[in-house]
Amino acid sequence: MTAVLEFADVTVRRGQATLLDAVSWTVEEDERWVILGPNGAGKTTLLQVASAQLHPTTGVAGILEEVLGTVDVFELRPRIGLASAALAERIPRSERVRDVVVSASYAVVGRWREEYDGLDHDRALDLLTEVGAAHLADRTFGTLSEGERKRVQIARALMADPELLLLDEPAAGLDLGGREDLVSTLSVLAMDPDSPATVLVSHHVEEIPPGFTHALLLRQGGVVAAGLLDHVITEENLSATFGMPLVLSREDGRFAARRRVRHR
Repeated sequence: MTAVLEFADVTVRRGQATLLDAVSWTVEEDERWVILGPNGAGKTTLLQVASAQLHPTTGVAGILEEVLGTVDVFELRPRIGLASAALAERIPRSERVRDVVVSASYAVVGRWREEYDGLDHDRALDLLTEVGAAHLADRTFGTLSEGERKRVQIARALMADPELLLLDEPAAGLDLGGREDLVSTLSVLAMDPDSPATVLVSHHVEEIPPGFTHALLLRQGGVVAAGLLDHVITEENLSATFGMPLVLSREDGRFAARRRVRHR
């Protein structure tokens, strides 16, 4: 298998703060990873490096067999599908949903003067169908619910047929129904052998879709544990990651965690 991400002692500092601390991590092309950790653990920073948006202060970040610092990131970024709150904020609220998706072909946000052929538009509609959002194609982005926007962003992230798919807290801000719909959609993608290597950032084990294979746990910029999902998602590891005693359960391929209550 080919590694799509190879990080060796990746460290990111901002002033006196260390956001990532010597992270070494490898993602193969057939793997689906979830990154878990509390606020400030370095999850989004790690994804910024993985998406070629941020260079490490020290260490080596290999992305799609290229090394950050030695490659033109403007050629690398179109090979990566990204869905994040920061990207969503840049999407014009007046943009039609089908145009939000198709414009990813040029790695741009907002239609301008670029031209797309029928195959581009057909692919955009196929992807919207795949994520259950075909009925939204002619709506404007600003009229969508938060859950609908998340689905459209995932379709957009897949538009350029990326070799790596990065999802930064896709369930953030969703109600229970919206979260469950999204987890179901991501599970279908994860189980599709033709889907790209995927990395999902979350705070919650409840948001891990069935079909994900690996997990990386972060705390204060450092790795607590990394590897196969069943080996990493344990009460001991989660308790160390979130700094409190936790009880973990699993049913029908889904995890749930709560604080352990000490009875007197």
